[in-house]
Amino acid sequence: MERTAALAFWVREPGRGEINSVEMAERGPKDVLVRTLFSGVSRGTEALVFRGGVPASQHEAMRAPFQEGDFPGPVKYGYLNVGVVEEGLPHLLGRTVFCLYPHQTRYVVPAAAVTPVPDDVPPGRAILAGTVETAVNAVWDAAPLVGDRIAVVGGGMVGCAVAAVLAGIPGARVQLVDADPSRAEVARALGVGFAPPGDAAGGCDLVVHASATEAGLARSLELLADEGEVIELSWYGDRAVRVPLGEFFHSRRLTVRASQVGAVSPARRSRRTHADRMELALRLLADPRFDALVTGESGFADLPRVLPRLASGDLPALCHRIVYAPVEEAALVQRHRP
Repeated sequence: MERTAALAFWVREPGRGEINSVEMAERGPKDVLVRTLFSGVSRGTEALVFRGGVPASQHEAMRAPFQEGDFPGPVKYGYLNVGVVEEGLPHLLGRTVFCLYPHQTRYVVPAAAVTPVPDDVPPGRAILAGTVETAVNAVWDAAPLVGDRIAVVGGGMVGCAVAAVLAGIPGARVQLVDADPSRAEVARALGVGFAPPGDAAGGCDLVVHASATEAGLARSLELLADEGEVIELSWYGDRAVRVPLGEFFHSRRLTVRASQVGAVSPARRSRRTHADRMELALRLLADPRFDALVTGESGFADLPRVLPRLASGDLPALCHRIVYAPVEEAALVQRHRP
């Protein structure tokens, strides 16, 4: 196998993915060569990309840091990658690192684009760093107080990560709200309460909404106490969303505020960088509770068959882990050699 050969997963067109052979960029003096150990499928966003649901107005805003191609396809997309540095700066050689890189067996990136994984964080759990970084930013935006009554509506990958971070607020009542009763087991593992939407506890000081549904947003507003706030984390893609701003919305002086990971929260922007935020996310992943967010795994060669099932919901998942085996990679490179 030639050192410059690598394999990457591409969405060839909406609803169809494939593995292609690619040539890695030549490594410069400030670059590193990384061999991937694991990547993660962020089901909500990647399902949207896979089905071609990114609206034209958001094509630029939705670009991943190392994306190639354009929406709706062909496009190489993804941002949860953990690997080992095989070449590059001496202080990074042999280190396990996280990078916001798509599903690819090996890649070359600037050394500044990788973050070393702490020794007490297993590489297979470290794929969650990008999602936990989103959760950290949301909590910075939300600014919860000791003893707050908090609901997280939407028990997907991001919602569960937010609930896990919020669980550390002293005295807080944190409840994960989801229509899927199987999320109760995940909530228990994270150390938070659980309720289906109809039974959720009201009177909340703060609600974080991550269900990406109109019903979830409406229920989030209903759960607020007077002058409470919804932090909106959902990404709706090309769907129009109705927000119930009648009835009690004005009389109770409620607020809906967006949170998005592309920029560091204004509450910390003058004192924290993107790198600081990522390092914090990786430190938080020393907590084994986060293992509950990894709900399945497959080999890299199976990704073209697995992603359609994840996108359709036929294969339920929070984060689905992709495993890269060196022997499998060598055989695949031979098969896909131009």
